[in-house]
Amino acid sequence: MLNTKKQDDMVFRKFVQKKLLLYIVPNIIFNTIIPYLTLRNLGPVYLFQGEYCFARFLLPMALFLPFIITFDMLRKTIILSEEGKAGFVLPDNFTKNKFMFKMAGVNGAASLTVMFLATLFVQLTVPEGYGFDAAIISLILGAVAGTLTIISTLWPVKKVKELSVAHQ
Repeated sequence: MLNTKKQDDMVFRKFVQKKLLLYIVPNIIFNTIIPYLTLRNLGPVYLFQGEYCFARFLLPMALFLPFIITFDMLRKTIILSEEGKAGFVLPDNFTKNKFMFKMAGVNGAASLTVMFLATLFVQLTVPEGYGFDAAIISLILGAVAGTLTIISTLWPVKKVKELSVAHQ
């Protein structure tokens, strides 16, 4: 029994590492390259002004990236748990769809709120009409995408494991 649990923990650890790598690489690449290619010939980039402003890329990413990754990670983790390969068992009264949508919605809304407030703070502290370099903005978007990906991958796994431990 102990050997099986240890083996299930290794399978689950490999699963999480594989999913994290699968999520982080494309998100960093796409959320860096696409804004850079779009913004590089426009001159200075503004946070909230103009058709191609920083907020146009950041805010949808801050909402949808955590929502989608959290939902997908929860779905796959729950499936792995139901198959008995995760090393933990979920409670019998667990309503998975409600839990997945609620946690994904909370993660998406929280990251959107944090990103909006951070961008608004920067907007209020920089001089009027100050523009940013497209390359720096693109790198910031890539870093934010990577951070959101890591949080949105590991946080749901932690919550599901806590839920299963609390009800055993």
